Amino acid sequence: MIVTATPGVEGKRIVEYKGIVFGEVISGVDFLKNIAASLSDLFGGRSRSYEGELMYAREDALEEMKQRAAAMGANAVVGVDIDYEIFGSNNSMRMVTASGTAVVVK
Repeated sequence: MIVTATPGVEGKRIVEYKGIVFGEVISGVDFLKNIAASLSDLFGGRSRSYEGELMYAREDALEEMKQRAAAMGANAVVGVDIDYEIFGSNNSMRMVTASGTAVVVK
């Protein structure tokens, strides 16, 4: 499966548009990671625990999007965009959404 943020695939021709496709992941961050992130916030520096969670959520959202595109009969997804949201009672929930257009390229 070809996945690209560009509107097309270099060297390939889009022969069919299958539709818009999404992959969504909502994940919570556990108590210990929240404490580690709070310390980073207090003393400065990067929060490796949150960065790791965000990386896994992004990879999962992209994988889900690719699976949905394949189920539609596509062999590529173009114009991919990734969005992030933080919500929950203590801002401890992360939502990552990957979206694009499922297409067939030759």
